[in-house]
Amino acid sequence: MKQHIVTSFDDELNELSSLIATMGGLAEQLVGRSVSALLKSDPELAQDCISADKKVDEMEREIEEKAILVIARRQPMAQDLREIIAALRISNDLERVADLGKNIARRALAIDAQKFGQRVYVGVEHLSTLALEQLKLVLDSYATRDVEKAREVWAKDDEIDAVYTSLFRELLTYMMEDPRNIGMCTHLLFCAKNIERIGDHATNVAETICYLVTGQPFDESRESSTTRLTQAEQA
Repeated sequence: MKQHIVTSFDDELNELSSLIATMGGLAEQLVGRSVSALLKSDPELAQDCISADKKVDEMEREIEEKAILVIARRQPMAQDLREIIAALRISNDLERVADLGKNIARRALAIDAQKFGQRVYVGVEHLSTLALEQLKLVLDSYATRDVEKAREVWAKDDEIDAVYTSLFRELLTYMMEDPRNIGMCTHLLFCAKNIERIGDHATNVAETICYLVTGQPFDESRESSTTRLTQAEQA
């Protein structure tokens, strides 16, 4: 980040970056704890996660207010403006990540995931591990303005999609084998979809980081998994 003659401008931009880092840490923790509540069938932990989402919402509003004030006061251009726009975009993605974590916690209150087979348990755990790794890596990338790290997150999104598709089919099998599983499997399907969407938001943040640093989107093409996922969900 370049230095300005008016040091208070640097302080304001640094404060926005610091708030994003804090918000990202809260969102990451909320998701991890929500998945743990699901897999351990821990209603108390699930309730804590639902309550924790309010703090993330408050931070998004704080970042938005500060960003608007900086724009009004400094009338930034070029890189400075990208810093502020990036903070707004990333805070929005992180708020959605926290919402998805809260949704998982709510589903955890309705089901006992431990009643399912080991393959389903491992599948959900593996999917959440991948998504949280992506989230951590992209937050590190933002902190260091590392475009190559962001590119790594962007390129690996298909791995999460593939695991989600496999888990989706596994849960469908459980439902077809015994209609009594339909209710719980439906909850788990929504949980899996929420985790997959967290990976998508990490990818969005990666794209924003590339825009922030270079002023351009990623220039490589990546094979989309949308068609594969749609076909699996309609199977």
